[in-house]
Amino acid sequence: MAEKLFLGIDTSNYTTSAALCNEEGEILLNAKAPLPVKEGERGLRQSDAVFHHVKNLPLCSDKVRDTLNGAAGSLTAVGCSSTPRDNSGSYMPCFLAGVAAAEMTSSSTGLPLYKVSHQAGHVMAALASACKNNGVDIIETMSAPFIAFHVSGGTTDMLLCEPDAERIFKITQIGGTRDINGGQAIDRTGVLMGLRFPCGAEMDKAALEFSGKVRNDGLSVNGTWCNLSGLENKAAALYKETHSIQEVSAYTLNFIGRTLEKLTQNALTEYGKMPVLYAGGVMSSNYIKKRLMKYGMFADAQYSSDNAVGVALLCAELYRRDTIK
Repeated sequence: MAEKLFLGIDTSNYTTSAALCNEEGEILLNAKAPLPVKEGERGLRQSDAVFHHVKNLPLCSDKVRDTLNGAAGSLTAVGCSSTPRDNSGSYMPCFLAGVAAAEMTSSSTGLPLYKVSHQAGHVMAALASACKNNGVDIIETMSAPFIAFHVSGGTTDMLLCEPDAERIFKITQIGGTRDINGGQAIDRTGVLMGLRFPCGAEMDKAALEFSGKVRNDGLSVNGTWCNLSGLENKAAALYKETHSIQEVSAYTLNFIGRTLEKLTQNALTEYGKMPVLYAGGVMSSNYIKKRLMKYGMFADAQYSSDNAVGVALLCAELYRRDTIK
């Protein structure tokens, strides 16, 4: 019998992604096409993001076609990220490109379509990768509450994830940032130092090369909430003083890592001991990971940055649940 295959599409603000998985959760394709950001710029306008997604989607479609042609199975259902978060009113125009592609695929093939949030996709992809890396059963982990951090250029959220019959996860924000996001602080500092946006990977490498003592300035953490806007000014002042990309990168990532550590400690005190998952592009930083590994699980970098793997996995699970109702 031919195996069932599931397509996931994600069009975030910086990456066009498509993924294929089978019903056992094996990843057959994890295609990504970054959106171009001009040198010196710190991001993209939504109109530009939509335009670049429209150009990138055919490239991803070609990879989906080639993978399907070589697979011992057939496409069974389609999933896409339609909103940034599960919250009511959550919306970003960039996701409309992926929704349009998914709806066209579903309509032309008669296959079911499942819409999920970008955030839920991040959690699912990171959870699958982290559970595999740590020898943990993913079904068992999903059947009980766990805390997930989603830290990227667009979000710095602490999430309580609870089992949900309709959406796989019921995601409730229980903490995070009250101003700028961790990825924003990293990218703004990197661009200030002349690095190319997005700056995370280059700053992570530079931070790991720094051998001096890293300054530990005071954090702005109140319970499970934090403020990160002050970091940008402190990092700018330090760069003006030292002109050291390595030291400022270490300072920036150390500040964010210490902030996330304090948030983790406070959350486990308030909500009780439970598994902790770290997801999002910032969580692919090896510098930050060294500080937080003792608290929870991390995904491989390719499943922590923007991707459509989690959307495909959620699509497969939602289809499975529909077929046994």
